Amino acid sequence: MTPNVKQFTANVGGKPVVFETGKLAAQAGGAVTARLDDSVIFAAATMGAEPREGQDFFPLTVEYEERMYAGGRIPGSFFRREGRPSQEAILVARLTDRPLRPLFNQSMRNEVQVILFTISSDAENPLDVLAINAASAALMISDIPWAGPVGAVRVGRIDGQLVVNPTYPELEKSDLDLRIAGTRDAILMVECGSDEVSEKDMVEALSFGHKALQPLVDTQLQMAAEVGKAKREVPLFPLEESVVNEAFGKIASSLHAALDAPHTKAELNEAVEKINADLVAEAGEDEEKAKKYKEAFEEVYKRVVRERILKQGKRPDGRALTEIRPIWCEVGISPRAHGSGLFTRGETQVLTMATLGTPKEAQELDNLSPVDSKRYMHHYNFPPYSTGEVKMLRGQSRREIGHGALAERALIPVIPAEETFPYTLRLVSEVMASNGSSSMASVCGSTLALMDTGVPIKAPVAGVAMGLIKEGNDYTILTDIQGLEDHLGDMDFKVAGTEAGITALQMDIKISGITSEIMASALSQARTARLFILGKILEVIPEPRKELKPHAPRITVIKVPVDKIGAIIGPGGKNIRSLQEETGTKIDIDDDGTVYIAAVDGTGEAIARERIEGLTETPEIGRIYTGKVVRIADFGAFVQILPGVDGMVHISQLDTERVNKVEDIVQMGDELTVMVTGIDPQGKIRLSRQAVLEGWTVEEAAEHDRKGRPNGDRGGDRGGRSGGRGSYGGRSGGDRDRGRSHR
Repeated sequence: MTPNVKQFTANVGGKPVVFETGKLAAQAGGAVTARLDDSVIFAAATMGAEPREGQDFFPLTVEYEERMYAGGRIPGSFFRREGRPSQEAILVARLTDRPLRPLFNQSMRNEVQVILFTISSDAENPLDVLAINAASAALMISDIPWAGPVGAVRVGRIDGQLVVNPTYPELEKSDLDLRIAGTRDAILMVECGSDEVSEKDMVEALSFGHKALQPLVDTQLQMAAEVGKAKREVPLFPLEESVVNEAFGKIASSLHAALDAPHTKAELNEAVEKINADLVAEAGEDEEKAKKYKEAFEEVYKRVVRERILKQGKRPDGRALTEIRPIWCEVGISPRAHGSGLFTRGETQVLTMATLGTPKEAQELDNLSPVDSKRYMHHYNFPPYSTGEVKMLRGQSRREIGHGALAERALIPVIPAEETFPYTLRLVSEVMASNGSSSMASVCGSTLALMDTGVPIKAPVAGVAMGLIKEGNDYTILTDIQGLEDHLGDMDFKVAGTEAGITALQMDIKISGITSEIMASALSQARTARLFILGKILEVIPEPRKELKPHAPRITVIKVPVDKIGAIIGPGGKNIRSLQEETGTKIDIDDDGTVYIAAVDGTGEAIARERIEGLTETPEIGRIYTGKVVRIADFGAFVQILPGVDGMVHISQLDTERVNKVEDIVQMGDELTVMVTGIDPQGKIRLSRQAVLEGWTVEEAAEHDRKGRPNGDRGGDRGGRSGGRGSYGGRSGGDRDRGRSHR
């Protein structure tokens, strides 16, 4: 270890989290590695030298990049190097950004950049909360002004016991996956998925997590004291209070009047924009004063809205503090989609479409977690027309990915297991109109779509977004916040769940933190709202449909011997491709011999199943088969009794009377009904037509076979499989070419 390297250790839940600095990236503003067991993340925090000219907001960027070498893997892309961030990496970046941002002075205009990447991943410890701690530590020892530190932990619950920073195997047994970040005094960020956990238990877990993160706060304070750089003096660009007060006096009454008048979102925006334009116009030709008025307007508007809520209990749209906007729902919007649900709450509307697929259509994941696929996917699209705007259409934003992941997390606990419902599920939520809480509307629309599809979900799930207005010790919690309340408020607290409990929780905070008491009140208020919304959903569709929609595939599951998989697939996938094209089905085969046949048409499914069972059936002594004569010899006829499987009917077994010549009874291509009378150790199959004609029992057939076998040449060395491929009995090809299903 070089002389400049310093290590600091925090004991979290009985495990050491080790921060190291002084070895890497000396020119960054602050650089650390954070280590938990063999998982290591590097973080660097750097600030631009000068403020961004013309910038009217604080420019912070947080980037997290997975390096596949950290897990000893080569990327699976064509270029064999990391490309665009995976969905999981984007979610970690968002998770890290959220608790850091509120602790910066929002009047700063110097660009701050936090970059994180993985150095080592042991596939045991999740990397996300480690990233938050690494980023916080890098900021603490840097020259960047920041009001941290932040500590972050994950909380699980196994057999009723709360656990700090559970490993991936432990999370498999946990009914709670809670990520929490906070300061010494308050909680800043919450991200949670759970299996219908009660509000009381959730509050307990939040308090447990906040207490557990304190050693991380202590250690970072020690780092700042011992190795931290002096914080740089940066210019701040706060609003001039005198200008804000002047503007308040000019337009407050007009804003009150606009808010009191009945309005839609568009009508309010139009009225407010006019007030803003009138204020700026009062500056006349004084461009500097006009600029200050324009900057002050947002603060005046925020002050008016917040005072009305906090002191008068008056919300922008006139609702009571706990009142939910009008709701209406519909299912069956699309005649061809497998399921659809439309959920409208006030001016927010989401249309969710459901699609069912086979198990092999599950998403393959190429990341550092031990989870390599997922069968339930939720995607969220937020087009510009949903807010009445015009913008370039690009790829999904971080926000869209985050909202989709939240809705996905909310519904995972109620999705039936693959063993009972062998489908891959994809839900897509299209935001048709937005005035706040579109992510929770996506949860509600998805519940409608799943039940419309006929997915036997455990219970319906609904979601609601809660807000907070807080000044000093006074605060007001708002139910079902709209866009303006989210924008001008202090908290966006999203809660989703069933009647029994919470399935997902997400909190974004804009102030320095909130107490567990506020969170407990918000959770209680959210439960009342959630039950009301669930009632509205159940009025439209009280339970999942008993049958899947007509255009949804029906999946039949059968088991075949593992050594028969190759016969189904055929050389280079020839057999299975041909069967799928002929029957209009999709066929997937697992390595354990589980075969999934997906078909919209029941006839196609039946044919495919029959053919697969035929391909994999093993001949049994005493069984009767009708097959085709595929070869004739002097001593008997060879009959294909199953696809690729043939046996020999000796001339003495062709009839109840003596037969002089095989052709007197059968010709090539004739169908012949025969009984299997014997199978020798080499797999050669002996057949008898006489047994069928005389109605022998299995025992009689075996006895006649034992006593009546010709003493001479039985044809075994001259017989063959279909097409004359050597000794008879067995597959005629395909079983050497094992592999996955080919589409």
